[in-house]
Amino acid sequence: LQSSYFVTDYDPTIEDSYTKQCVIDDKAARLDILDTAGQEEFGAMREQYMRTGEGFLLVFSVTDRGSFEEIYKFQRQILRVKDRDEFPMILVGNKADLDHQRQVTQEEGQQLARQLKITYMEASAKIRMNVDQAFHELVRVIRKFQEQECPPSPEPTRKEKDKSGCHCVIC
Repeated sequence: LQSSYFVTDYDPTIEDSYTKQCVIDDKAARLDILDTAGQEEFGAMREQYMRTGEGFLLVFSVTDRGSFEEIYKFQRQILRVKDRDEFPMILVGNKADLDHQRQVTQEEGQQLARQLKITYMEASAKIRMNVDQAFHELVRVIRKFQEQECPPSPEPTRKEKDKSGCHCVIC
């Protein structure tokens, strides 16, 4: 995602982070992305990002049943760290272009998403299928969640502008 091209020599054992500015539905958004590739050694860093994150893509490889089976644990960890029953998340089955190597069916992904009460999408970083769409949809889910948590208030009067209130901002 960093520069919109597929990296063939990607090392999934290295934590990586990116920031990307984009416009989604005519509003600016800044995406701060941390990719820990599910590595346990980044557990403490992952929890810190979970505390500060506004939404999460739960990504697994459709060619790796083990990565699929870890999703439930990550979703539970996010909800525990956030101390919430729900939070903006999207489930993404990556490597959807590798149909012949599939270990997780699209139906299984959809079933897990229904169980977790989140949206499911399939993507392929290699052929750039649904990559941007997944991030854009996550931003929409975050915005909807934040609006429900803190609905926009009517334009404050001059006196009320000095009072602190609920401010919902997506950077």
